[in-house]
Amino acid sequence: MADVEVLARKAIERGLLVHRELGPGLLESIYEAVMATGLGRQGFCVERQKLVPMRFEGITYPESFRLDLLIEGKLIIEIKSTERSLPVYSKQLLTYLRLTEQPVGLLMNFGYPTFREGLKRVVNGPADLRSATA
Repeated sequence: MADVEVLARKAIERGLLVHRELGPGLLESIYEAVMATGLGRQGFCVERQKLVPMRFEGITYPESFRLDLLIEGKLIIEIKSTERSLPVYSKQLLTYLRLTEQPVGLLMNFGYPTFREGLKRVVNGPADLRSATA
C-alpha cells in the first residue's frame, strides 16, 4: 500500500490530466469514472461509490453515506462539477474523513476553468490544519 501523500500526489496528477483533456463542466459521474479507471490502471485499488456505515449509540446505519472514490482504502476523493465551491463541500469531506478515521482527503471540483482553482486538500485534524490548500 502506498503512503497517503503519494496517493494524493498521484490523484492530483490524474485530476490535472483529466481536466486538461475533458475540460470543465461535465457531469460529476464522468469525472469519477475517468479518475477511477486511470488510477486503477496505475495499479491502485479504487472503490467507487463506496457505502460507509456509521455507528451511533450502538446502532449501525449501514448506508450512512457514499464516498465518490476511495483509493487504497486511505485517500478519499470527493468530486464536484460546479461553477463555484460552497463551504458545505469541505464540510462534507471532513465528515467522511472523521467517520472513516482517515487523515486526508481531496475535494476536486471540475467545474472551474482551471484544475487548481477547484482543488482543495482537507485534513482530519486540529482546526488549524483543516481545509489546507493542496
